[in-house]
This record gives sequence, C-alpha cells and structure tokens, in this order.
Amino acid sequence: MGLNGKVAVVTGGTRGVGAGIAKAFVEAGAEVVTCARRPPEEPVGGTEFVSVDLRDADAVRAFFAGLPRVDVLVNNAGGAPYRRLDQSGSQWHARVVELNLLTPLTASLAAYEQLRRARGSVVMVGSVSGTRPSPGTAAYGAAKAGLENLARSMAVEWAPEVRVNTLVVGMVRTELAHLHYGDEDGIEAVARTVPLGRMAVPADVGAAAVFLASDAAAYISGASLLVHGGGERPAFLDAATTHRER
Repeated sequence: MGLNGKVAVVTGGTRGVGAGIAKAFVEAGAEVVTCARRPPEEPVGGTEFVSVDLRDADAVRAFFAGLPRVDVLVNNAGGAPYRRLDQSGSQWHARVVELNLLTPLTASLAAYEQLRRARGSVVMVGSVSGTRPSPGTAAYGAAKAGLENLARSMAVEWAPEVRVNTLVVGMVRTELAHLHYGDEDGIEAVARTVPLGRMAVPADVGAAAVFLASDAAAYISGASLLVHGGGERPAFLDAATTHRER
C-alpha cells in the first residue's frame, strides 16, 4: 500500500490521532503536509506544517491554492470537550458543528480541483459518536453523523475522479485520553469494554487511513470503515437475568 510520490494533506495533523495519521502516511512514502491553527510542540518527522485557521474559508482556499499538488486529503481536525446541551448556549454548540462538519466540507471544496486532476481521494475521520446517542457530546455526534452522510454524497457527485470514504473511529488512547477517561485505572476499565480488549492507538487509525488512500482501495468509495475494536457490548446483556455466565 505504498504512497510514494503522493502528496497528502492531514488537517489537525499535529497531535493525537492526526499525528498518528501523518506518521503513517510518511511511513507509506507520501509527502505529508499538516495544518492547524497552532504549530505542534513535537513535529511529526518528515512532515511540513502550515498554520491555517480551518474555520476561515478564505485562508483555507489560499492554503490549497499554494500547494502544487494534492493527492489525498484527510479531514481529521475536530473534536469537542464534554458538555451537556443545557450547559452552553446554541452558539457554543454551533461552533462544534462548524468545526466537525463544515470545516471538512470547506477543505474538501478548496482541494477539489487538485484532487480531481490527481484522481485522488478524501478520507473523513468520523466517530462512533455519530452512530449512537452521544450524551455530553451531542453536537459533536450530530456533526459526525452529518459528516458520514456528506462523504457518501460527495462520493457520488465526485465520482469517478475522486474517491471519498469515512473512518468511523472508536475510542483512541492519545496523550489527552485522561481528559475523557480519567486516570490509568479508568482508562484500563474503559478498554475492557472493547471486544478486542484495548483502545485504539493513533497508529491503528493511521493504518486504516493509508489503506483507504491507497490503490488497494481503488474500488472503495462512499464507504464507512469501522475502526472501533469490535464496537460495544450491548448494555442490556449485562442487565438481563437470562443467559448469564456463571
């Protein structure tokens, strides 16, 4: 699944999942450009960083116009802190939707002509939060659900020149995992809820992104690839009084 000579742009590719994706593309032989508002504390080796406010459509268009070629766009930038709906006003939640849904659309449109000429691909980084209720991150989950649907529509509209797919990512252990899952005991307890017995690491998501961008996935478009370790055990199985293991 080599990507030698390909130019890949990874939004938010400076830490966590984004850094893992950027590193995987470098290891696959691609020339990687990462972008975010702030430069990374520890740059990913082999990548070029450009400071871009991805919420600024003019800045995004200027960024892509300055690139001689784009073969792959990974729309990774996003996220949201835990906050219940009634703890913030609608404007705060709208910003979450903007970052996680409108920003990938803006970047994809800005990169479209280069992607079309290269017969390239777009990889959306979605979330299991978009496939189930997401209390505490409701706006984020809604945005990720919209992102997956957007990718399917883009895959139809932009075919056959550009392929568009989504990674539906589950829980990932990053340097900020403690903010979501607590201390080491909490992280280990959460990991035990995953059928494969552990959370993903950024490299797992990176490998899946490289696959979707490579020629090995040449006939895959409009697809959603689940990267969640098997999903979640249904809660009712633990509550039911029948079929319990003794």
